[in-house]
Amino acid sequence: MGKRVLVTGAGGFIGSHLVERLVADGHDVRAFVRYNGRGDLGFLDALDRDVRNSIEVHRGDLKDPSAVQSAIDRRDWVFHLGALIAIPYSYQNPLDVMQTNTIGTAHVLEACRRSNTLDRVILTSTSEVYGTARRVPIDESHPLCGQSPYAASKIGGDALGESYHRAFGLPVAILRPFNTFGPRQSARAIIPTIISQALALEEIKLGSLEPRRDLTYVKDTVAGFVAIAGCDQAIGKAVNIGRGEDLSIGELVDRIGARMGKRLVVQTDHKRVRPAASEVGRLVAGTELARSLWGWKSEYTLDQGLDETIAYVQKHLNLYRVESYAT
Repeated sequence: MGKRVLVTGAGGFIGSHLVERLVADGHDVRAFVRYNGRGDLGFLDALDRDVRNSIEVHRGDLKDPSAVQSAIDRRDWVFHLGALIAIPYSYQNPLDVMQTNTIGTAHVLEACRRSNTLDRVILTSTSEVYGTARRVPIDESHPLCGQSPYAASKIGGDALGESYHRAFGLPVAILRPFNTFGPRQSARAIIPTIISQALALEEIKLGSLEPRRDLTYVKDTVAGFVAIAGCDQAIGKAVNIGRGEDLSIGELVDRIGARMGKRLVVQTDHKRVRPAASEVGRLVAGTELARSLWGWKSEYTLDQGLDETIAYVQKHLNLYRVESYAT
């Protein structure tokens, strides 16, 4: 039987894919979308009409506790994806990031605590909370390290979720994806940045090519959200998902070039180079906990995900401002 579900951040990259999956699975979906004067719904506007028509849209802001409370009213499951996600933006506006990501999460948790219908809260974490790997693969016992204001804001949100579970018995589970990518992702992320520039420019501008990342295709990440919501044993836990393989940004450039059939020339753009102590050097997911809880494994290879992402960016290149640095 379908659940009455709320998705915060529903108009975003991962959120829109999750909404699409939840509708297909037969759930009653309410989408929480940040209000803007343009009246657009983010990537919800890109969904098929029958999907858009089947969801209830609730406009508001995570910083407003009353808007959050009304969105959570009479919901069974809450998937909290709403956040300001860009690390460079967190250097420029750290307070905005903390207010949205940490205080906004507090508003979600408090509204959930006051609900008398709720039976599952899924918080969205990030591999960035670990900082540079001290050991690989990174399991959930790895120390946390806020190497950017964004990472610190997510550590705060995770800690609040754990505290609401321990203090109030709130049925919270935390999903910690490693570097999700795929169609609809903006040029604030490395893969669409490389692809969009490769399609439009002779040379692509990037920051450091040395950091190593574990890249997870968005449909795998969405499958992780669905699985953790149905897993009673995950309550009270933070759980990693990822492919368990990493490659450097330089290797990623070569991999994307090979999929596109061209040699990509990289020019270092110093505006894109993060402060040395803030850049996370390596992330590799340890996923034994997810495998033991619900049989997690990634279904998409890196090349399959890259091919689908390249096809999307080619079709929607007009959405990417390739001449400017998206922060």
